[in-house]
Formats: sequence, C-alpha cells, structure tokens
Amino acid sequence: MTDIQKRLEIPKAYLDEVNQVLLDRNSEVMQRFLAVVAKYGSPEEINRKHVESRRLENLLDLVAKKSPPAVDDLKWLMEQRDKGAFISEEGYRIQVLGDKAYDIQFKDEYAVTLEVSALQYFPWVRVMAEQAIAQKSLVPGRFISVRKMKESEADGDLPAIVAALDIIGASFVETLDTKGTDGSNPHLGGPATITGYFGGIGQPNDHALMWVDEFLYYYTNYGVQHVLNFNAGTILLGFMLYKLGVDIQFKISVYFGSDNPYHALWIMIMAKLFAREDGTSPLIGFNWSNSINNETMELTADFRKALGFENVIRFEHHITEPQKSIVIQPYNRRDELVQIADHVANIAGKHEGGDPEVDVTRAHLSDLLDYFRDKDEVIRSGDWDNLLINYLDKVDACNRTAKALTEHGLSFVAAKNLHHTKP
Repeated sequence: MTDIQKRLEIPKAYLDEVNQVLLDRNSEVMQRFLAVVAKYGSPEEINRKHVESRRLENLLDLVAKKSPPAVDDLKWLMEQRDKGAFISEEGYRIQVLGDKAYDIQFKDEYAVTLEVSALQYFPWVRVMAEQAIAQKSLVPGRFISVRKMKESEADGDLPAIVAALDIIGASFVETLDTKGTDGSNPHLGGPATITGYFGGIGQPNDHALMWVDEFLYYYTNYGVQHVLNFNAGTILLGFMLYKLGVDIQFKISVYFGSDNPYHALWIMIMAKLFAREDGTSPLIGFNWSNSINNETMELTADFRKALGFENVIRFEHHITEPQKSIVIQPYNRRDELVQIADHVANIAGKHEGGDPEVDVTRAHLSDLLDYFRDKDEVIRSGDWDNLLINYLDKVDACNRTAKALTEHGLSFVAAKNLHHTKP
C-alpha cells in the first residue's frame, strides 16, 4: 500500500506548468483578474486604503453623514466597554460554576468562538449590549451579516457595524451582493427552478471578477476585510488576491456544501499552494455543511495541522439553525460540540437560530429567507420587532452553548474587549 500511495506525489514538473499559466502575460484570464485589481492600485496602495478606511475616526465620520444617531450609540458602547460594564470571563465562570470555577483548569487552547448569524441591522447591537449588561450574559465573539450591502451602505449601518465590532473586539463577515441572488443566471428564478441551483450558487461568466471588484470596493472604502465565499472560482481568486499581497480574508460558506474530509483536503491543498511565505492564507473560516459529523472534523483536523493551518483556518459549525427554509427541525448540535471541543482546536459554534424549543414559541418563526428581504418591506410588514426577537434568540442560544462549555471545563471566545480583558 505504501508503494501505491507514492503514486499520488505531484511531480515538480507539473507544478512548473501551473506556474507558467499563472505567470503568462498573454493569458487573458489572468490579465482580466489583474486589471480589476489595478483599478484600486498596487497591493500596497490597496492595503493602505483599507487601513485608513478602518480607522475608527473615519468610520465615525461615515456614520455621522448617513445616520447621526448611530454615533451616539457607538460612543455609548465605548463608554460601557471602558468602564467594564460587562461581565468578565472569570466572573462568568464563577456565575455558572460557583467556587468550583477556581479548581478547574479550563482548556483555553481549545476555546470555541461564539458566533451568531446574522447581524442584519446596527440598532440590534445596542439592544444586545444592554441585555448582556443587565443579564450578565455574553456578547458573542464573531458575527455574520447577510444583508444587501448597498442597502446597508446607504443607511449607514455598514460603517456603524464595522466600528461597533472593532469597539467590542469581535470578528465579523460580510456577504457581498454578488452571491448568486443578483440575477447572475437569467434562466433561474424561484422554487420552480430550484434544481437549476444544485450545481452551486450562481457566479457564472464575468460574475467571479465582479465579486473581486465588489470585495475591493468595500475593502478600500469601509474597511471590510472578511467576506463569505461559496464558489470554486471566487475561492481561487481570493487565494490569488492574497498571494499578490492584498490582506483580504474570507470564509467558505455553508452554501458551498463542504460535507466530507476529501472536499476539505482539496480546498486546503489549494490554500497551501497559494499560502504566503509566512504560511498564512486568506482562508480563515471553513463553514461545514449541516450534514457533517464530528469524525469529519477530527479527520480534517489532522491534515489541517499537518499543512500548518490549525491556527489559521477555523472550523465553523452550525449549532442551531432557523426554523424555516434550511434544515429539518428540531436541529441542535450543542452536545456534539461539547464532545469535540476538548480535542479539536480552533472551532466556532455558529448559532443561526434560537434553541428549537424557544424558536417555535415565537409569533414569527426564524426564517433563513428573512436575510434577503428589503429593510423597507420588513418595516411595512410589521416584522421589524419580530426579527429583533429572532436575533436575540440566537444570542441566547450562543450563551447556552457558552454555559454548556463552561460546565464541562471548556473555554469560549466572546467579544474580547468586553469579556476577556484583565482588570
């Protein structure tokens, strides 16, 4: 078997041929990609624009122009952070375990990132923070947004959310508008043509380069660094952008359907081929399909570590899901997370719905399709408050996961500037 396995070695000559394609100045597919990048300057210029746009004072200026009241909320958030209004990690552990917390050696090396999807509207941030202060609960350490970018840009929520999550010390991911629901395939519509989507989310023809263009626009103008990625072509383009020197990051979406270790191996091999000299990759989040089990994560963790990516690529696993439009309910993978979280590092527990027994009691059941609704339509329909309740249920589910982890001597990553600071 060892002799047979040797046949899998990739000859260096084949790698040379790949490099010839990548470096071919007459290759139109490569030149079109480089032309999009050049619109924004050299990689060094692009990164400078990003850093400048991400500065808090510049974000506050953008917010002030679009939504002045949001500036007051951001200043309030800073004040609460600076005076230590939020429960500390140590305080939370004592709250859950009592004096036993002092005797436990928590496994910080396997800390699970607490993640919520989706943070659609900036006003939800203050409500969440006020609730955390009042209830001595946790603000998650990672957020996803799936709202239409142009709409979020227009009303000022985009820069306000970027600023807010920097203030609290949470990471976040945006979903670009070039995500397949933008009419990229003119032959597909709604449920009547659903099987037309089975080959993947639609980014055909020139939409892959449109994704790069959109990414660089928000990277240089709003400090957005990390976006969803769910198409093999845009994953490759993301690798190439990073290899050029642009400090973008992305995570693979659950829509990509990564549901076995060999799928993950393919992606991570590509990540290694395009890694920088320091070993880093723009792929920092790997969102598994809902169908995977713990064994798949364990098997993948082995070669993730062998490729040098254990601290680079986070496994993002859905713990809860919306009641409607995505999975058969009830769906709750918390117990499985607790089982794996003591020996597989760099995992995020993603909460996209409330706990099922809570969710089913709501007047408006959580629905994945709510992500794609226009804000004006949400308000006209009377669902504005309902969607806030659904969102807070997800935050509550996240806190239930933190409690379960703590009860088993396991660690979590919440909003770092609120909960993980030392007095």
